[in-house]
Amino acid sequence: MSGAGERKRLMKLKKRMSQKRPKFVQFESWRFVRVKDHWRQPKGVDNHMRQNKRGWPKSVNVGYGSPKAVRDLHPSGMEEVAVYNVGDLTIVDPEMQVARIGGSVGLRKRTNILREAETRGIRILNPGKAREALLKELEEAEAEAPEDEVPEEAQEEPEAAPEDEPEDEADEGEEDDQQ
Repeated sequence: MSGAGERKRLMKLKKRMSQKRPKFVQFESWRFVRVKDHWRQPKGVDNHMRQNKRGWPKSVNVGYGSPKAVRDLHPSGMEEVAVYNVGDLTIVDPEMQVARIGGSVGLRKRTNILREAETRGIRILNPGKAREALLKELEEAEAEAPEDEVPEEAQEEPEAAPEDEPEDEADEGEEDDQQ
């Protein structure tokens, strides 16, 4: 089977396995508020979960893992690359990778990264408020650009021409009524 076809098959398998995988919880997290429901390995000598007794929550096991070839991939099948500045986009291959902007990156740098990613054709997974800020900047630029580019004379001429023609037609219609 080809590499792309095999990868697609493994991604489907990974999704199916993830849907069947149980939610692993800490022992007695369902009983006490003070015990969080995140995973912790049971350590007790007589612990039923550790002994894998029937009727108790499942424990983490190597058999629940996804295929190694697609283990750390994004659900779209692309590899994630962490990006912290515009220069980091040079290492991203748009065909096989997608970019995720670091959480500590601010709005100004985030919008610059989005701008550069758009020109390179790179998909950003978490644009956040930077996408809105970039769209707002583009709208403002478009609103100002037509006023600056078109001279005043060119703006007045098209408006005046359509007004003259209907008046002439209206005058002709009045002359016909008078005759």
